[in-house]
This record gives sequence, structure tokens and C-alpha cells, in this order.
Amino acid sequence: MTTSRPDAEVEGEPPTSPVEAPDLPVPGALMGGNELVANSLGEYISGIGRRMRSGESGALPVVIGLIIIVAIFQSQNSHFLSTGNLVNLIQQSGVFVLFGMAEVFVLLLGEIDLSTGFVAGVGATITAELATDPHNVNWFLAILAGLAVCAVFGAVQGMLVTQLRLPSFVVTLAGQLGGFGLLLWLIEKDKAATGGSIAVTSNVINDIDYGSMTPTAGWILMIVVVAVVAVFSIFQHERRRRSGLVTPPFALTFVKIGTVAVAGIILVLVCNKNRGYNNTHLVGVPWIVPILLAILAVYTVLLGRMRFGRYLYAIGGNAEAARRAGISLTRIRLTAFILCSFTAGLAGMVYLSQLGSVSSDVPGGNLVLYAIAAAVIGGTSLFGGRGKMIHAVLGGVIITTIYNGMGLIQIGTAGQSMVIALVLLAAVTVDAVARRGRTSA
Repeated sequence: MTTSRPDAEVEGEPPTSPVEAPDLPVPGALMGGNELVANSLGEYISGIGRRMRSGESGALPVVIGLIIIVAIFQSQNSHFLSTGNLVNLIQQSGVFVLFGMAEVFVLLLGEIDLSTGFVAGVGATITAELATDPHNVNWFLAILAGLAVCAVFGAVQGMLVTQLRLPSFVVTLAGQLGGFGLLLWLIEKDKAATGGSIAVTSNVINDIDYGSMTPTAGWILMIVVVAVVAVFSIFQHERRRRSGLVTPPFALTFVKIGTVAVAGIILVLVCNKNRGYNNTHLVGVPWIVPILLAILAVYTVLLGRMRFGRYLYAIGGNAEAARRAGISLTRIRLTAFILCSFTAGLAGMVYLSQLGSVSSDVPGGNLVLYAIAAAVIGGTSLFGGRGKMIHAVLGGVIITTIYNGMGLIQIGTAGQSMVIALVLLAAVTVDAVARRGRTSA
């Protein structure tokens, strides 16, 4: 992902549009900020090739890699692409996707947060305690309380990083240890804890990950999502055209809308097939799907369409230039750490729903590694200034696919961890090589 040039603006306002040349012809495919612009679909495709050769490969290698992984596992076990396993993949990926989204906020700054795993565990524990005996707090208020504690945790860490200028690695490592201790203390003092765990009695919380919509509601959701994407894409295209800005070919807009529609139809068809066992009838799109779509939409708008996102990319690309442009580095960095911990709290709620309980053996250390892996494997740079929320989605799906597929072909935990390590190493290597390519260019 490229970043805006904050040093070229006045009073700290980054450019609202990447390229402005209303009076000049557009020679072939051009690069416009984070997207290619061209006069035709053919020029656009040629521009993608040129951008890949210059190191801007985008999400295409990740998508190709995912297709190859799926093909390999399907060839080894025909059950991999069965209805039940595909829906299971969707439900399992929610935790990894949300943890990856959390890490994107700080990675865009060139920072890191090692505490997200246990921050999520603390938030889940507080929610579980409040939603069960003897408190029996409303499920919505219980979730809000857990998320609020996670946000405060992130605010404290962010203040230590921004005010005292401590390395985020050290601060969040301390946060990881402190979060683990707080998690143990919360469970040990809770009278409802049995065997070091607290069971969730709220049906709503339990249904976050494993509950399903009705088949009709799934189709309605799909139609609404496609309609929103279509309206937004066409509006964006027309707004750029009326403003005299270089604009991607209109055919590309229809291709994107058509792709979303086809993907939505396939998803609903798969989820609406009966995946129950022993004469049980289980159909419908899992609730985790609209939850993830809503979070993805909000965060994508936040990063791509709002001032905070432009400032975040500017700081990650060149912090000194951003400071000279009048951007408040302290405020943006602090907000990023808060959003990171808050999103980790969302992942904790899904994790709580998956297990139906929270215990003292939450694998917080592993979860934070998966969070970083999901973001980086999906395409977010470890060096700051480049990444999108969709990258966390892709990375989280890849991690889940590898674990699920290796489980089906009976490869143990040791083999799974080594494969994930190799995939992460390959992603970081590609990122470093691409970065050098962009720098030399």
C-alpha cells in the first residue's frame, strides 16, 4: 500500500485524492494512490502487471496461494470442500481474522502489540463473569464491559509508548505478562469458576460463532451486501469522474460488483445446505459472517475514507514528514493502540463463543503470534505504511485453512506449526524484497 505525501499539504491535511489532473490526458494505466486507474480494462490489467513487477503485488499472490492450498488439501481429502467443513472453516476463521485486524492498526505505524492474546482473554473473562451467576448482567452490557476494559488496556500501553517514548515491543511484552497475571487473578477470585474455567450460560454469546441465520435471512443479507457494494462503487466512480480525477474503467466496477455477487451466492448456497449429522437439520449462514462483514466495512472506511486512516498511513510511511505537516503523532498512535486492543477484545468474544467458556489456560502467546501472522501473510507490511483490513481477512483464512486441512490429513500440531512458520517467513521475505524494489525504483 502506498501512502500520501503529508509534507506536500498545508496545515496537516493529507490529500483527499491521490492524483489530480483534470486538464491532462491519462496516458495508459496510472497509479492513483492505492488503486490503479486506466482508460480501459485492458490497460488496467497491464497496469497490474507493471505494479507487480515494481513490487506492488497487492493481494493477488495471497489469493493464488490460498487457491493452491485448497487444491492440495482437496486432493488429499475429498471431505475438505464438503459443506460441513467449509462452514466449519468460516466459523473457525473468525478469531484469526479479528486478531489480524487488531494487529493491522499498529503494524501500519511500524509498531507491534504482543499483548493482544491475553488482552482478549481478560475481556472474555470479564464478559463471562458478568453474564453468569451471580451477576447475570445482560449479554450486551457484559460484552460492552469486556470491550471497555480491553480499550483501557490499550490506552495505557499507548500512553506509555507515546508519552514516555518506550519501545512498543517492550511495553506490549510487559502487557502480555501483566494480562496473563490479571487473567489468572480474575478466574481464581470468581466463585463461579469450576476447574479454572467459567462456562458461558448466555445463548446469545454462545451463538456469536456457532449460531446460524435462517436460510431466508441469509439471502436477504447477501442481497443487501451486494446492493451496498454496488451503490458505493458506482457512487465512488461517478464522484471521481465528476471531480475531474483519473478514474478506473467503469467495466472494472461491474467486474467487482459481479465478483461480490457470485461469491455471496456461493456462500449462501453452501451454508443453506444441510450440514447436520444423525438426523439433525442444520442450515443457514453463521452469525459470525455478518459480524465480520460489519467490522470489515467499518474499519475499511476508517482507514480508507477518514482522516484518521490517512494520518495513520502517513505516519507509517514517514513519521517526520507527517509531524512537519501538522499531524499529531501522539494522538494517532494512541488511538491505534486503543483500536488494536479493542479489536482484540472482539476476537476474545468470538473465542469465548467458540469454546463456550474461558479458562486460565488461554493460549495468549500463540494467539498474538497468529495475529501477527494473519496480518503479514495477508499482505500488511511489518515496516509500516502499507496494509488493509482485507489483508487480515485473507491471512486469517489462510491460517485457518492450513490448520483445518492438516487436521483432516492427520498432520500433528508440530507439523502444523512448522508449516505456518514457513508461510509466515515466506510472507515476510516477499514483503522485504518488495520494499527494497519500491525503494530502488
